[in-house]
Amino acid sequence: MKPMTPNRPYLLQAYYDWLMDNELTPHVVVDAYVPGTQVPQQYVKDGQIVLNITASAVGNLQIGHDAIEFSARFGGVPQQVILPMASIVAIYARENGAGTVFDQEEAYQLELEPEETGLSVVEQKPAPASASTSEGDEAKPKRRGHLTVVK
Repeated sequence: MKPMTPNRPYLLQAYYDWLMDNELTPHVVVDAYVPGTQVPQQYVKDGQIVLNITASAVGNLQIGHDAIEFSARFGGVPQQVILPMASIVAIYARENGAGTVFDQEEAYQLELEPEETGLSVVEQKPAPASASTSEGDEAKPKRRGHLTVVK
């Protein structure tokens, strides 16, 4: 049996449409350390950034199977934003919090490993000096597993 494709792009599109149909403001929570993520770094906090993706806030919004892409202004400066599906942690409505946190999917786990090519837009955060590892374990940056609620 052929492995199933990830469901995140389908669920993301469905939640986006549902929130827009209900005249709510969709926000996405993004893990800024996923390779290929292109966001303004000055707005990243604790490895995450929350972005308003309503049609009136962004230009040329494209929600594809591999990534979300759009242009937006940050502090008056236009920027192109690229959010690989692996970087999308959650989508919710600003007004009432309706939405979902996405489960981790095996298809995106490989994308979370540090790339050896050095082409990642966002550098991996180094592990804290106080972090202890047992012998034989590689010191890898830990992914933050929490969702920060922003109002």
